Amino acid sequence: MRFLLLTLLTALSAFAQKVTVEFDQNADFSKYKTFAIRDGLLNSKNPALNSELVKKQIDADIERYLTARGLTMVTGKSDLNVRYRLGSARRVEREAYPAGWRGWGTRVVRVPYTEGTLVIDLRDPGTRSLVWRSIASEEKSDANKIEGKLDEMVKKSIEKYPPKPK
Repeated sequence: MRFLLLTLLTALSAFAQKVTVEFDQNADFSKYKTFAIRDGLLNSKNPALNSELVKKQIDADIERYLTARGLTMVTGKSDLNVRYRLGSARRVEREAYPAGWRGWGTRVVRVPYTEGTLVIDLRDPGTRSLVWRSIASEEKSDANKIEGKLDEMVKKSIEKYPPKPK
């Protein structure tokens, strides 16, 4: 029983935040000086993640971290338009480990968790093209815990702006 509990705790703690970034290799990021948050979409069945307060928090986080990267927020015409989407889904992962007499056998445990994904797009309004995208995902045992990680998800995403050319 202790082994089962230890396995469950290890599986739940192994969930980590992942951030991936895609960007237009031909875009000149030095020309972007201003940004405007144009649209935010919350797509979650959980009321904790689908509220106006969450939207305000994400807006404020994006503004704070992009401003820290040297960009200026404007309300009118901008060099970059910011759009984001937050979604969550319940998932189940199966963990298998040896069990039974002398380890001959396998015990399978179902570990439910919630995956939250935040996609932040930066678009060039002049060319109407996507120039930078960040996809941050967080896995937690409860959707309410993802709400507490939104600031970190935005921070880790925007830390990768502007991208370093390959």
